[in-house]
Amino acid sequence: MTGVFERTLGPDFARLHPRVRERLALSDGRGMIGHGAMDRIWRGPGFTLPFLWLGSARHILFPERGRNVPFTIENYPYVDGHGRETVSFVRTFEFPRRRRRFDAQMVFSAGRGLVDYLGTHQHLAVDLAVSVRPDGGFRIRSGEFRFREGPLRTRLPRGVTGTATVDEWFDDDSGQFRIEVAVVHPRFGPVFGYEGSFSARYVDVGGGVSGAVKPLREKVMD
Repeated sequence: MTGVFERTLGPDFARLHPRVRERLALSDGRGMIGHGAMDRIWRGPGFTLPFLWLGSARHILFPERGRNVPFTIENYPYVDGHGRETVSFVRTFEFPRRRRRFDAQMVFSAGRGLVDYLGTHQHLAVDLAVSVRPDGGFRIRSGEFRFREGPLRTRLPRGVTGTATVDEWFDDDSGQFRIEVAVVHPRFGPVFGYEGSFSARYVDVGGGVSGAVKPLREKVMD
């Protein structure tokens, strides 16, 4: 496997900070586990709560807020049941009274580029635009969302989904990765986000990837 980010960025992959490049070059049985804390996890006004509660049922967003929340991210490369090169992005947040997860599987599509399949049942897929920041970090910005549940298949308008932006970079001073995530609705404003830092360690997954970080269902919405 080449690595979904290297395939997506092409020659720009070489412009990444060496530590970021190492983090994203996950293939051939090498995974990454990051441990750290989110300095702040926030959400929008009260009317966003039903949407966030609904998402939490399938490990997509959640309604809790907090500061200094312990955080783990698990990135494992594998080939899914449809033969697609995939990298897990499973994020776990340890709140005082509840554990929350935000699950996604990133897949490279020859037609669409990088596609993010969200949640436990992959009923949401979103096209991703990836770019290299001036500091060698990367930015991911969401594009078109597609929904599939049973016989229902549809594209979701931006007025329903909003836009998600992820910024990640390596802080040479602290020796940690920094991350900022924000979901913003074009009409109602900020909906959800978090920011913090983590350290990375690399693990051998040559024996296979645990089903605990894989979705319960795999779908194709290319």
